[in-house]
Amino acid sequence: MSSDTFIVAFEGAPDNPGVLDYAIHRAKTEGASLVLVHVLEWSPYRFLTQEELAERHGRRKQELARADQVVMQPALAKAAAAGVTAKGVIRYGQVVELILEETKKAEASVIFVGRSGSQSMAARVFGSVTLGLAQLAPVPTVIVP
Repeated sequence: MSSDTFIVAFEGAPDNPGVLDYAIHRAKTEGASLVLVHVLEWSPYRFLTQEELAERHGRRKQELARADQVVMQPALAKAAAAGVTAKGVIRYGQVVELILEETKKAEASVIFVGRSGSQSMAARVFGSVTLGLAQLAPVPTVIVP
């Protein structure tokens, strides 16, 4: 049995479970555990009133709860049903930065990330999560179609 930990950069798109399915298969085959990382992008606002800050904080809590219920719990159940040990992490912030932070924290040996089909102008100008991880990851990064 391996003591490896694999990070899964998990977007949670129900119509594209490819990265989760592949990571579960690899973890089961190699006896590794998974850390599913789901990041809700968060852009800081500079000029907000106290009321706006309080409202924003409330929305953030609701979004985290919804992500746990709709994205993370079904994914963890799927891993458990396959006999794979997994834990979930939901964070708010810059996606690539937080996935890399969780990779270091877990001392993971591999990152699995899904390839996005998006060719939007923003993705071409600013780069994608997949590209960012491929360039900056301290461990091998597997890009799953």
